[in-house]
Amino acid sequence: TVSAAAFAEQLDWLQRHGYHVIKLADLRAWLDGQRALPLKSVVITVDDGYASFYHQAYPLLKQYGMPATLFVYTDFIGAGDGVDWLELQEMARSGLVDVQSHSRSHRNLIEHPAGESEAAYQQALLNEIKLPRDLLTQRLGTPQTQYAYPYGDANDAVLAMLGKQNYQLAVTVNAGGNAFYAQALMLRRTMIFGDMSLEDFKARLQISRLTGAHMP
Repeated sequence: TVSAAAFAEQLDWLQRHGYHVIKLADLRAWLDGQRALPLKSVVITVDDGYASFYHQAYPLLKQYGMPATLFVYTDFIGAGDGVDWLELQEMARSGLVDVQSHSRSHRNLIEHPAGESEAAYQQALLNEIKLPRDLLTQRLGTPQTQYAYPYGDANDAVLAMLGKQNYQLAVTVNAGGNAFYAQALMLRRTMIFGDMSLEDFKARLQISRLTGAHMP
């Protein structure tokens, strides 16, 4: 959980130091070698779908003109502290917030409970991967091509199901940047925590370095 004040400070720092906040979807063409990205490109993603994103983060994204991807698990929409459908529709229409799937129930997809048959496990994966995509497509009318793994965990069965359902990008919580050869369904993300200082935040952005010498 990051406070609105800290988030504003981070966005301001990115803007003042020449970072390019791009949409997650822009990575697909880059990974395919079809387009270049500017140096110092970053993507902002937020998981789960708490209403605080709409009330606190969304106004700041609008203020700075920076896009973000909000990964929601659909059982949480309109429940408890979750964002509701009207709020999601407003953000999706803005063009700044890309609402994508974070599963249906936030089940850990790699856990295979004792007594669950392989057929039941495959059906559970289908429910967690296809159903939220179909619901978000129906209610928001936006392409659903990206996925955030609950708890950042995936295995071969999960990757296979994502492929069958035509997802193009998926994100973990393994820290680090993503090079041009990154696996599109296992993209790295660096988590930002509420107790981090601005110096901590800046340090998390240092994920690459120049090597070798420039030849004349």
